[in-house]
Amino acid sequence: MTDTKQGSVAFVRSEMVPDAPPPTSTQGVIGWLRVNMFSSIGNSILTLLSLYVIYVAISGVYAFTVTNAIWEGTGGAACRVENVGACWPYIGNRLTFFIYGFYPDTEYWRPNLAFAIGGVLLFLLATPQIPGKVITGALFLIVYPVVTYFLIYGGSFTGLLQVPTEKWGGLMLTLVVAVTGIVASFPIGVVLALGRRSKMPLVRSVCVVFIELWRGVPLITVLFMASVMLPLFLPEGTNFDKLMRALVGVTLFTAAYTAEVVRGGLQAIPKGQFEAADALGLNYFQATMLITLPQALKIVIPGIVNNSISLFKDTTLVSIVGLVDLLGAVRAGTATGTWSAPTIPVTGYLFAAAVFWVFSFAMSRYSQYMERRLDTGHKS
Repeated sequence: MTDTKQGSVAFVRSEMVPDAPPPTSTQGVIGWLRVNMFSSIGNSILTLLSLYVIYVAISGVYAFTVTNAIWEGTGGAACRVENVGACWPYIGNRLTFFIYGFYPDTEYWRPNLAFAIGGVLLFLLATPQIPGKVITGALFLIVYPVVTYFLIYGGSFTGLLQVPTEKWGGLMLTLVVAVTGIVASFPIGVVLALGRRSKMPLVRSVCVVFIELWRGVPLITVLFMASVMLPLFLPEGTNFDKLMRALVGVTLFTAAYTAEVVRGGLQAIPKGQFEAADALGLNYFQATMLITLPQALKIVIPGIVNNSISLFKDTTLVSIVGLVDLLGAVRAGTATGTWSAPTIPVTGYLFAAAVFWVFSFAMSRYSQYMERRLDTGHKS
């Protein structure tokens, strides 16, 4: 095509020119940094200040735990040095006490076997591709607690050495209290949540009183009540195991919070779901088990996991009633004369914090995975 007025020639392309790549300043790492961290002068200043604070914190922790740490030694004398960091030989020397407490060392295989069985059952339950969830769930919720009790406690018809609960301690006791409280409180909390929404005044009133009573007192008060006051209300000569009393208190306390979480999920379900259940001719039990409750539990997964993580960390309170959990074992370990140095208590607390963080982070990540897997929302 020729332009006669201008005396120039223009050409029409017969093929499309490939798209040019976007500028490097708007894509990749550089583009993400510009949009999220350096989008303005104020954000740039806050980003640089935050990076400096993170650098100072990480460098200090790294220096204490790695650079200036003591890695070899047979006693606290090796760690009584100026400007010394963490005393890791102390953790290695007291590791079995931190895990098992006063449990006989010749019987460690029993809690180890119980942990292994529980880990396998949890893996089978947590993996969606593995079938037989009903059978596995029944084994985990009904059979496994009984087997674990007789395996760790021994005595009776088992032929194993009887180990009283006073000798249970460390991480083993923490897991026993946490798992029992989480698993046992969940069905109780669901029943309380349904009862609080019941149309029967007596049932609703009982559930409301129970929930508000247990939510109105701190867990430390519940543990004191279960350990000290409960025996006063029992017939003379009746005595409950100290650990059993703590488990009952923790379970009922957690159930009240779980009930409110589940009730929030039930209230979040659209009214049309209830009307659809009525239109299908379903009775209350069928509508609850097949329509409303599954949707409510899916909604409140973050809340349930938050309660579980909170309970797992609150197990440290059982030390006030004479039970030696993981944190109590760490505190008891620092009181020995053999291991005595300024940095040993900090090292023990760092170890306990790391253990609690690993378990809490694992629960958090798995809950996020379940949220993504069960997400049935319609996205545009």
